[in-house]
Amino acid sequence: MEDKKEIKKEDSKKKVFEKPRFQRKPFVKEKQEFDQKLLDVTRTARMVAGGRRFSFRAVVVIGDKNGRVGVGVSGGKDVSIAVEKAVKQAKKDLIKILITKNGSISFKVEAKYGAARVMLKPAARGRGVIAGGTVRTICNLAGIENITAKIIGRTNNKLNNARATLKALDLLE
Repeated sequence: MEDKKEIKKEDSKKKVFEKPRFQRKPFVKEKQEFDQKLLDVTRTARMVAGGRRFSFRAVVVIGDKNGRVGVGVSGGKDVSIAVEKAVKQAKKDLIKILITKNGSISFKVEAKYGAARVMLKPAARGRGVIAGGTVRTICNLAGIENITAKIIGRTNNKLNNARATLKALDLLE
């Protein structure tokens, strides 16, 4: 009697795996044309009859690491909506940069946008990106490997620093 009970317990523990009726396709994430980096998100408010209405402003830099880079700024009710709109805007304002064979720029250039002033200088191979904040992000997304940069202006506004950097890079053509 005990032997039969043990056999039945063992059989009930075994699980049989059946093939699924349909074959699931593996999820493959598409390679995007541009890499993107969120520079700044700001919460803005306006007064209406019921109180404050909040919205968000996003500043986004996109680049293909092959000489094309752009900055976009847009607002929306939600951060994700603002980022999507800013990416769309950045795609409209792309600039093409000529990069030398050692991964640098061809000559020293300075630019000013609002209170932001930026200086970009070429660097020797292996030197790397020596730049701060916004300028570093833009240079990395543009595909510049060796550059020395300095934010000279008296503002820490990331949008103005980004636009000054793009203006400087646009002067290289």
